[in-house]
Amino acid sequence: MFALVFVGLVVLGAVAKNSRRSDPVSPIAIPTFADSRPSYTPTAEPARTASAEPRRTTASSDISEDTITPPVKVRTLNTSLENNTLYRAGGLPRVNCPAGSASIYSHSQLKALILRTSKCMDRGWSQIMRKQGMDWRPPGYALTATKGRGACGDFPSPGSMVPYYCPRNTTIYASTRAMVRGVGNSGGYGSITDWHGGVISMMAHEYGHHVQQLSGLSNTWWQRSLRSSSRSGKLALSRRFELQATCFGAMFMRSVSASYPVTPARRNTLYYFYSRVGDWPGYPRDHGSPANNNRWFRQGYEKNKAFQCNTWLAPSSSTS
Repeated sequence: MFALVFVGLVVLGAVAKNSRRSDPVSPIAIPTFADSRPSYTPTAEPARTASAEPRRTTASSDISEDTITPPVKVRTLNTSLENNTLYRAGGLPRVNCPAGSASIYSHSQLKALILRTSKCMDRGWSQIMRKQGMDWRPPGYALTATKGRGACGDFPSPGSMVPYYCPRNTTIYASTRAMVRGVGNSGGYGSITDWHGGVISMMAHEYGHHVQQLSGLSNTWWQRSLRSSSRSGKLALSRRFELQATCFGAMFMRSVSASYPVTPARRNTLYYFYSRVGDWPGYPRDHGSPANNNRWFRQGYEKNKAFQCNTWLAPSSSTS
């Protein structure tokens, strides 16, 4: 498997205020899609099938109606980008996941919060993915106060402050200090908000890459990128891939909104947060504009349906 580094998002900005009420249903997001309920079709991915032990017979005369084993029904998972089986999974169930009052400026507190909320992500995503017949396993985590080296290279990457997901060993790597305070010219998430929900939503984005990996979206995206003959084509594919992970991360934040809690004011903080992250001038256009990061976060949060995160069918204007 190719070692991929899914770079996170570059940040600048300020913070919105809090409220104490739980989050009601929020306004409709754009773009919106109809649930096309794609059918399962064969793909290059080997089929995952249910197993059954056939009964043994010694001769045709021994076979009776009672001893014939019914044929095993084969369920082939669709690992394409546009019609992936994951899109049939629906929304994440409500998950009880109180965050408490951890400070993002304390490595031990932030690390404990990340690991605790990761269990909530496990509960939600494993439930809906297993129902669709997809294999599921939790990602690993490597969290340091400063920096380190992982299976996909240094974390954070030189000159960067963002976490990354490494598909080689399905592990999420992050430096808590770099994420919060920034590195060099890269401002930290703490410059947007000191509420821990901003950092956790970004970890939910990295977890979204894990969901893409398990569902076959990652491999299909990578193979399509290898076939692309232009840099602009590869960047366009990268933007759709990253914006989809943002949408999946938003689904999680919605699923825990009642208990985390994500109040209406905190929801608006997240919307503002995602209007300040993305591809800024001078950086590669590989994650999508701030406006489109905001759009796809809103899409995932307000719709909470996997098929609503299908960036691969969205117009290019919403993934620029």
